[in-house]
Amino acid sequence: MKLSEELIWRGFSAKTTLSSPELLDSREPKKFYWGADPSADSLTIGNLAALMMCACFVRHGYEPYLLVGGATGQIGDPKENGERDLKPLSEIEFNKARIKAQVSRIINTKNANFVDNLDWFKDIKLLPFLREVGKTFSMTQLLDRQFVQNRIGEGGSGISYAEFSYTLIQGYDFLHLYRSYGVSLQLCGADQYGNCASGIHLIKRLENADADVWSTPLVIDPVTGRKFGKSEGNAVWLASSPETRPSGELSENYTSIFDFYQFWLGQPDSSVEYLLKIYTLIEKPELEKLLEEHAKSPEKRLAQKALALGATSVVHGEENAKAIERLTSILFDKTADFSALSSEDFSSFAQFLPSTEKGRTLLEALVETGLCSSKTEARKDLKNHAISVNGEKTAEETLILNEPCLLKRGKNKFAIIH
Repeated sequence: MKLSEELIWRGFSAKTTLSSPELLDSREPKKFYWGADPSADSLTIGNLAALMMCACFVRHGYEPYLLVGGATGQIGDPKENGERDLKPLSEIEFNKARIKAQVSRIINTKNANFVDNLDWFKDIKLLPFLREVGKTFSMTQLLDRQFVQNRIGEGGSGISYAEFSYTLIQGYDFLHLYRSYGVSLQLCGADQYGNCASGIHLIKRLENADADVWSTPLVIDPVTGRKFGKSEGNAVWLASSPETRPSGELSENYTSIFDFYQFWLGQPDSSVEYLLKIYTLIEKPELEKLLEEHAKSPEKRLAQKALALGATSVVHGEENAKAIERLTSILFDKTADFSALSSEDFSSFAQFLPSTEKGRTLLEALVETGLCSSKTEARKDLKNHAISVNGEKTAEETLILNEPCLLKRGKNKFAIIH
């Protein structure tokens, strides 16, 4: 399958400047750039969709230039409904390091080039920038942008000059990468197409050359109808554990590997094919065969299991994904004999689930593992028979947990005693 064919088949095709997708197959040089701002200390599965598109280009021989925006991150990509709070520089540096690590795992190639737009913007002076870049844009062009219209129109919150200028800064990134490395193709999510067009404009005006943008549609949560992303409040993060921020606070921007796997496993039949194409590396013949098998016995959820394993493998590695697959099969097996599991099994599971050491009472363990927020809540759940130990319901709060075991609260909340 050619690049253009795979992009369309996987759903990585939205607005583009190219007259025909087939031009990507023979394009020279085979270089592209994709960028992310360090607005948080983790990317989300919304960003992951764009990275999976980038990985598709890499598989077809393109050399990636991956930009983490140390400069643009100091301003913030304008939102539709209001100004972003400026982040401390120490937090931006912290976020950059974590995002780069995540991108490196997903774009797994020795040919990746990581760049930071702070490296060239830190030495740019205002007057030369306005003379070279600012002079090429008319106010009419900028005011026509949809996010500007939303912010300055009736009922809008207004917009600062800093955020108003964001599109010029991002456009200059494209110009710089064109001049320095010959990059003439930018990849992006559909919501960034306008900012990317600024780069095309600059390259045309200042270099008398052509450049292009290829965008992918935003991925919509089939359950809520909202896009996958942190701005929608439904983020599934690529980070799997909290880290200490420069402020001393623990980050809340993480999704455990167990919960990450369960998110994909819980997708409805109506959207699983769509998500498999985007978030896994399964190729067309194998996917078609999988969907045929799934249609014969949808109760087995073969497609959801393949989605969960594939997406988790991409982000957290195949070894972790297979460990979670095994753990999940045990946790949700109504006939499972948990007492037959070894202490090594419980120690292994403790890598992926909340855990505490044996010797606690059941009441203490429920609070220490976070299954219950307080002893009062734990007592209430015990009284309501919502707690089980190794698959057996119990209301005995003073039960001493002297052996490795599995705690369960409700239908799908688990913790390990090891």
